[in-house]
Amino acid sequence: MSAAPGDVTNLLQELKNGNKTAEARLIPLVYAELRRIAAAHLHRESPSHSLQPTALVHEAYLRLTVVKTMDWQSRSHFFAVSANVMRRLLVDHARANRAQKRGNGWDAVSVDEAILPSPQRAPEILALDEALTRLAALEERQAKIVELRFFAGMSEEETGEALGISARTVKRDWRIAKAWLYKELTA
Repeated sequence: MSAAPGDVTNLLQELKNGNKTAEARLIPLVYAELRRIAAAHLHRESPSHSLQPTALVHEAYLRLTVVKTMDWQSRSHFFAVSANVMRRLLVDHARANRAQKRGNGWDAVSVDEAILPSPQRAPEILALDEALTRLAALEERQAKIVELRFFAGMSEEETGEALGISARTVKRDWRIAKAWLYKELTA
């Protein structure tokens, strides 16, 4: 992550407090990291995916700026929410494509398989999203860890910082969540 944590956190607080110039100073600090997150998301999609990283970043940023009441706690929190918004955009895009194809049967995919590039990733993101939603109903923290580690590409330390838990707890919950998701996606 390119910008200093304090710089981004301070600008997020200024933005929340109504400083109109804070957004113009924030964008150059976070753009490269948002683009990296978007590229990581799209790497797991079909090479023929109609969205490009830049478009995904712009759409996510538009959705983030609409939420004026967000209490940004830190730089990590901003990037975690951004990654979640990008994931939601990709899920919405996949659902729209699925609706157009009307019932094209898709298979479940394991978490390990989902990391590898493949031409058929759009349908699988739906299966992963549904499994992640079920996990969140059972173990919300584990679902958040999956979002931060898998979708935002955060390290164990960054994930722990974003969630206010230790890296060791992140590591344990990440291992449990991957096993649970694997079982769900291969059932």
